[in-house]
Amino acid sequence: MAGPYDDDLALALRMADRADGMTLAAFRSEDLVIDTKPDLTPVTEADRGVERMVREMLAQERPEDPVVGEEYGGADEGGRRWIVDPIDGTKNFVRGVPVWATLIALAIDDEVVVGVVAAPALGRRWWAAKGSGAWTRGPEDSADRRCRVSAVSNLADASFSFSDGVGWLPGTLEQMMGSVWRTRGYGDFWSHMLVAEGHVDIAAEPELDIWDLAALVAVVEEAGGTITAFTGDGGILSGEGAITTNGPLHDAASRIIRPT
Repeated sequence: MAGPYDDDLALALRMADRADGMTLAAFRSEDLVIDTKPDLTPVTEADRGVERMVREMLAQERPEDPVVGEEYGGADEGGRRWIVDPIDGTKNFVRGVPVWATLIALAIDDEVVVGVVAAPALGRRWWAAKGSGAWTRGPEDSADRRCRVSAVSNLADASFSFSDGVGWLPGTLEQMMGSVWRTRGYGDFWSHMLVAEGHVDIAAEPELDIWDLAALVAVVEEAGGTITAFTGDGGILSGEGAITTNGPLHDAASRIIRPT
């Protein structure tokens, strides 16, 4: 049975296909040009080129839809809009680390209805549309595979992933690490996708902009997980970081990560 966002998902997947070709061509290239943005984070022509390509395709196929992107901005005024991070993990990208992805999402007001996470250097992709489930495919898969979160219900049995210690309240990261069975720093989008696949149970990152997390929301929620703002003060698209869990662990993890 066709879902209401199947055409939008198909478009997002086509844009991801083109993005994969562009980013892989630039990855580990000897002539890759790296600039520094005003916030002192790196940006490459691959970042800018992918976002321009996405905007051009959307201008042709969804001309009424506004776009919010990391490199070329756009006002997030609600309604129906596309949210794009051309390369999530640019610091990894410029150092030759293969953990980076193109993130493409469609949101309507406060709800993300389509999300695609394309990580071509890992040979992996994740995607979801509202009501149609979350899916992944990697080098080991002979067919698309449904994403489902884990059933772990005790914090002491949980696997927890994060990026780094920036932005955490004093002592909370250490307490979280001491409360779980296993901790790994997979980082960026990958931590949250591993929760969606059921391989990790909790992921948290205090500093994420809207383009860093919109695509993740669709995949995590359609996989049966829970994703909320890191601070707890605003909606998931407020740009306040994220806590992602399998659901049963969300309250326990949130009490440690953001104590009242």
